Amino acid sequence: MGFSIALIVFSLLLMLLVLMHKGKGGGLSDMFGGGMQSSVGGSSVAERNLDRITLIVGLMWLACIIVLALLMKLD
Repeated sequence: MGFSIALIVFSLLLMLLVLMHKGKGGGLSDMFGGGMQSSVGGSSVAERNLDRITLIVGLMWLACIIVLALLMKLD
C-alpha cells in the first residue's frame, strides 16, 4: 500500500517537474529564474538543478514500479 501511494506522489511530482522544463518557446522554469541565461552559453543553474531533481525523482519512480512488480509477483 505504501509503495502505491509513493508511486502516485512520484508520478504527480514527475509531471510537474517535466512541465517546468524549458522547451523551445520557454517554460514554467522561466518564472523561477530559468530564463536568465548568461551570454557565454549553456543552461542556467536553475535549469541544471531542475534537471538533477527530475532525474532523481524519475529514478525513484522507476524504483517504486520495480518494487511493486516484485511484490505483485510474490503474492
